[in-house]
Amino acid sequence: MTQGAILERWRLVLGEPAQSAMPLSGRQALEMDQVLDFLYRREAGQDEYQDTGGTGESQLTIPEWLHRVRTLFPQKTAQVLERHALDRYQMQELLTDPEILERMEPNQALLETILSLKPQMSGPVLAVARRIAARVAEELTRRMQLDFRKSLLGRLRRDLSSPVPSMRNLDVKKTIRRNLSHYDLENRRLVLERVYFSGRVKRYNQWRIIMAVDESGSMADAVIHSAVMAGIFSRMPMVDTRLVIFDTQVVDLSDHAGDPVETLMSVQLGGGTDIAKAMNYCQSLITTPHRTIVILVSDLCEGGPVANLYKVCGDILESGAKLTALTALDRNANPMYNRTVASVLAGMGAFVGALTPEQLGNYIGAIMQ
Repeated sequence: MTQGAILERWRLVLGEPAQSAMPLSGRQALEMDQVLDFLYRREAGQDEYQDTGGTGESQLTIPEWLHRVRTLFPQKTAQVLERHALDRYQMQELLTDPEILERMEPNQALLETILSLKPQMSGPVLAVARRIAARVAEELTRRMQLDFRKSLLGRLRRDLSSPVPSMRNLDVKKTIRRNLSHYDLENRRLVLERVYFSGRVKRYNQWRIIMAVDESGSMADAVIHSAVMAGIFSRMPMVDTRLVIFDTQVVDLSDHAGDPVETLMSVQLGGGTDIAKAMNYCQSLITTPHRTIVILVSDLCEGGPVANLYKVCGDILESGAKLTALTALDRNANPMYNRTVASVLAGMGAFVGALTPEQLGNYIGAIMQ
């Protein structure tokens, strides 16, 4: 990077007050400076929406600012600027104008913000928010379901051929053995008239998976992934899925478990946390304990007496059901949960930890075997 480029970056960081000492040159740099100033001048207590006269250049509108953010900066930088506008400077116009919301890049960070501000939305804005939730959920499902299905649909059966060609299922030994009679002696190569693939064990004995998802304000990231997980589970023939969300109240969304968008649009982030109450409700949904897996998605920060939580979790485990506590992680995969509660639950026999989709699929698949 040249010295001029380094100085230009520093000038953009320092803002307009440094213009006399480090003047910018070039139209793009000046436009980037205007975009950054529109947002970060609020650090000095200045508000771009002041209704005052002046002789300076025309000010940006929010739609124009958003357009320039997307065209002047790399995608990751643009997402950071949008996030700061929403979370740091409460520029909620970004989520109350459907035209503006339509222009924003659908991603998980935006969806988290939509979930937190959803009570303020209505009409056309809410319809746009639902479309964004659908696009993000679809992308997450696409990425996550392969790992889940690979783990849950069963192990390879070498004695059972599959009509579905897949490199993962290729039966090399059987393919060679069945084609030895077609060996080309002259060219010293094996001619494959047919390639064989292994089938997979199918499980028809149904399991019940009960997911209890904490919807307190710190759990937005986990709520999104849980809604997608419930949707994937619901599409599997061997799994009967029950979905419960909770704060201090418990809401059964089992009828919407197969629809991540409907689940997400039903969530109301915030409020207190009564995990024991949610676990008591989950216990009432257990009909065949030895074929039931209860998955608690929470930071384990109990708002009520923790003894109540320990008791109901102990009862679930003693019934023969499997109890899993998936703990919360921040965006950098750092643990964000009550370690004391996690340690006690683990000591009682529950599985406690943060799992990737593939790891969760392997864990549940091992239980079902």
